[in-house]
Amino acid sequence: MKKLMLVMLIGVLAVLTACGNKESASSGDKKEITVGFGVGTYEEQFRQSIQPILEEKGYKVDIKTFSQNMQVNPAMKEGSIDASIFQSTAYMEAINEEINADMTGIAYVPGAPQGLYSVNHTTLDDVKDGTTVAVPNDPVNQERALRILEELGWIKIKEGAGVADFNINSMESDKFDIDIKVLDPAQILVSLQDVDYGVVNGNYIANSPDWKITDALKIENTPMQHRIIVSVNKKDENTQWAKDLKAAYESPEFEEYITSQEKYDGFILPEAWDNN
Repeated sequence: MKKLMLVMLIGVLAVLTACGNKESASSGDKKEITVGFGVGTYEEQFRQSIQPILEEKGYKVDIKTFSQNMQVNPAMKEGSIDASIFQSTAYMEAINEEINADMTGIAYVPGAPQGLYSVNHTTLDDVKDGTTVAVPNDPVNQERALRILEELGWIKIKEGAGVADFNINSMESDKFDIDIKVLDPAQILVSLQDVDYGVVNGNYIANSPDWKITDALKIENTPMQHRIIVSVNKKDENTQWAKDLKAAYESPEFEEYITSQEKYDGFILPEAWDNN
């Protein structure tokens, strides 16, 4: 009887060990990963350069593109994607708080600065009371956009205005009574004909055959908190696949790809490339 119980105990321990090893392999050392993107150029960068690097290391990579940026992070929280490339540190931290997520950044991505664009004006001197300006509807990108207008002296941002909770009430008129139009970031570029000016996230410009970053009438000086990052859930930060994803974004191969493409002229490049 004792021998039978011992055999059964050994069997149970073997099963538990096998399950533990399987779980470790599936989460930390897995070779299949799903990466999520919003609309824009970061998916193209990944597909053409990062994915081949990962595949050479034996990874099977699934790309999932969302029609709206706000859909990406909930997918990360629920586990339907393993990583995302579309957001800044400030945006990620705001969403972490909003949906009780635990994401972290593991690498910086070549990112385009926001800029003020127009199809109806060739100069900023045309601004006057009633001038319409389209800005993004999410708090973080809206704060960035209105900082551009503040630098121009068109509006003022109230003292103590935050980032994660920023909204139109965080600003007030300065030299002009500007009519702010709040739109989804992906819609501003295609809506420029309907407004005087629009602040467009640079990845949409880079993804357009008709526009270049240098077409902007005013370009932001992007602070670190607003630069694009590779995001993962905190629990996955030290997994091998996350380390390999980070290494791919910091690799000489990816740097060569970006710098050889004219469409990425004007992008802010990762400091990690200084060591390449």
